[in-house]
Amino acid sequence: MKFAEDFVFGGATAAYQCEGSTREYGKGKVAWDDYLEKQGRFKADPASDFYHKYPVDLKLCNQFHIGAIRISIAWSRIFPKGKGKINQEGVDFYHRVFQECHKNGVEPYVTLHHFDTPDALHRNGDFLNRETIDAFVEYAKFCFEEYKDEVTYWFTFNEVWPIATNQYIEGTFPPCITYDITSAVKSMHGMMVAHAKAVLEFYKGNYKGQIGVIHSLETKYPLDPNNPEDVLAAKKEDILANQFLLDATFLGRYTEETMSVIQDLVKMNGGEFSVDAKDIEVMEEAAQYNCYLGMNHYQSHFIKAYNGENEIHHNGTGEKGTKKFKLKGVGERVFKEGIPTTDWDWLIYPEGMYDMIMRIKNQYPNYKAIYITENGMGYKDDFEDGIIFDEPRIDYVKQHLEWLLKAVEDGANVKGYFVWSLMDVFSWSNGYNKRYGLFYVDYETQKRYPKLSAYWYRQVIDAKEV
Repeated sequence: MKFAEDFVFGGATAAYQCEGSTREYGKGKVAWDDYLEKQGRFKADPASDFYHKYPVDLKLCNQFHIGAIRISIAWSRIFPKGKGKINQEGVDFYHRVFQECHKNGVEPYVTLHHFDTPDALHRNGDFLNRETIDAFVEYAKFCFEEYKDEVTYWFTFNEVWPIATNQYIEGTFPPCITYDITSAVKSMHGMMVAHAKAVLEFYKGNYKGQIGVIHSLETKYPLDPNNPEDVLAAKKEDILANQFLLDATFLGRYTEETMSVIQDLVKMNGGEFSVDAKDIEVMEEAAQYNCYLGMNHYQSHFIKAYNGENEIHHNGTGEKGTKKFKLKGVGERVFKEGIPTTDWDWLIYPEGMYDMIMRIKNQYPNYKAIYITENGMGYKDDFEDGIIFDEPRIDYVKQHLEWLLKAVEDGANVKGYFVWSLMDVFSWSNGYNKRYGLFYVDYETQKRYPKLSAYWYRQVIDAKEV
């Protein structure tokens, strides 16, 4: 089976991870700036210097027949304080980028928020604060109008659950709070309300394009499907990380099953969570106008019952076997014999992507289309005389594309695939030794080198098959 002629093959990036110039050209501060400086391990400047090198990267897209690119707009490059005064230099930069995209025959798929709330709003509670929701909607409205002639495909947020869990449960994103499930739930709800309001503004503005949201979705399997306790643990983690957001996206409300589990987890952690009826009204109205779902997928998890205290260790170094995730009241993520992992302890289980796509198709039949907006493999690439043989990455992507095709064959409407990442970029909690790109970036010279995977990807694009 082949991919359809109109199937979109793209490469993905994110503003803070690739642009560099983090405090230049009028860009406002984000929480990451101070956090990384305080850590002293690495910084996101110049990263891949996309701010200056975007013509090079888009020319590479053209040369390697990559017809689409995921780009995020840095909110604080447009509104340095998150609202109020506009930075025209930032506005003009994205005009230049989008024009260069079209010059090279590359369609931009644009995300409005990719882990980078302006610091002035982030320090006041981020999406726990209704002020941030209102500011996001005004920012979205500005972008819809400003770039309406250059951008057709929009996403509101990138990875709502990872924002919430990394900020409030795992503590790897600023403000680095741990084990606060209540704040994570409230944060996710706040972002979904902001998403819904932005979608309604897009629809009421009668813009010609399409809009959706991106969720990072990881299938949760019970370690022992015959053990009711493992089954329950997997269900709890699924509802917290997946179903809560899928309900909000496709139903515009939370089902009784979802709310029952969420309320139990919140109460167990000494918190409260209630939903304003007006929020549900907005979310339900917006649900019908989602044109597609962006699905980021890297791994799945096997979960076993766990009754102890919270214990999480993030593997940010690539030291294999060091990751731990035990969440009180939920469960423990475990490695399963026979399933390989990356150096960062991410399970390589492409069947999980198929299972999640089919789950959405069956559980939320009002979905319209799915794009795989990120999928790829972090790897310690060997750079020898300008040659990078990254066969493990090719194998990883090949397996996932094969399972994606199976989902299409079984009736799912999957419209495109974006490999993470187009070129090597800064990694939020791993710095620069974890590389994902099709194109190797020499960070000292900023020269790009196509990896073996780039040539392989071009063959897939040309043949429309793996």
